[in-house]
Amino acid sequence: MKILIFYASYGGGHLSAAKSIEEYINKNYPNEDTELIDCVKYVNKTIESITTAAYRGMAKKMPWAWGRIYSDSQKGPLAHLSSRSNQILAIKLLRLLREKKPDLIISTHPFGSQMCAYLKRKGKINSKIATIMTDFAPHDQWLVGAEQTDYFFVANEKMKKYISKKGIDKNKVYVTGIPISSKFLKEHNRDKILKNFGLKDNKLNVLFFGGGEFGLGKTRTVSIFESFVKYKGDIQVVAIAGKNEAMKEQFLSIVDKYKKQDSVKVLGFTNKVPELMSISNVVVTKPGGLTTSESLASNLPMIVINPIPGQEEENAGFLENKGIAVWIRKNSNVDEIVENLLSNPMRLDDMKKYTYELSNKTSTKDICDILLNPDSTI
Repeated sequence: MKILIFYASYGGGHLSAAKSIEEYINKNYPNEDTELIDCVKYVNKTIESITTAAYRGMAKKMPWAWGRIYSDSQKGPLAHLSSRSNQILAIKLLRLLREKKPDLIISTHPFGSQMCAYLKRKGKINSKIATIMTDFAPHDQWLVGAEQTDYFFVANEKMKKYISKKGIDKNKVYVTGIPISSKFLKEHNRDKILKNFGLKDNKLNVLFFGGGEFGLGKTRTVSIFESFVKYKGDIQVVAIAGKNEAMKEQFLSIVDKYKKQDSVKVLGFTNKVPELMSISNVVVTKPGGLTTSESLASNLPMIVINPIPGQEEENAGFLENKGIAVWIRKNSNVDEIVENLLSNPMRLDDMKKYTYELSNKTSTKDICDILLNPDSTI
């Protein structure tokens, strides 16, 4: 079977989810022929470059504008424009599909699903189409071309109910969770990880994601980080600034200010996130779909910061309502939130318990088995 896995470069979660699917299929279904493709870049590199840059700039400098676009794209002229533009771009995608002749198309971004559904409706292709939603709240852009889409994979029952109310056959909708890398399912040596990062045992460990793809809320992030550093309880903090060197320097200056070098570690980019999550008690992060899924798989309570208006704010609200996360809003008293949460181990334990209800640790396996081994039971 020829399988194309489509993603788009609007945030890293779509690519990571696609890679997780590819990784699982290649390992467990070696006879299948998979190929990973940025569908927007393929149909038009110029449009991909411009729109990706626009998304990043808007998410970083004008998040309110992105929130408005996110909301409006469910209805009215913008929704029609989006669908129409995808129909035009689909004509170029058809060349790829005729060349590759896929039996199955898996898409982790709505643009890929929309283009393929349009071509299928026009009788240009007959491939099976599977859409993997990579957030914790539904958006109608994912549902454009639903009649031609054979599978929808969603994060929770609420999303399935929403889709069913839209008139879509519930038998096409599977509650599997968002696909995550197998790295987050491995057993890790706690003592070795603590030693490697210069951490002590028997302390409450906070994992702080500060860099982010867009450096969103830089000043606010630094302020929140300082609240954790100056907290007087017996904690350790590992802060990941990613590729944001300016953020890393500001973090380090705060550590120096409070002389917390022994208990606060600041890292740049690291590929040890699964290991660090495995030893942590709570994670501070933006609520992107993938990071949230990885945190849930690691059974970590969350402190949510700087959500981009739109899908991330909806994710934050969902997690907060489920008792899994505390959302630090614009006008929140951060010191008070940090004090109340970190000094209350019973509350952290309760939050951790709630993560088990949504963790979906076998999400990637379940999605692949439904698509490639439908006789299996999940």
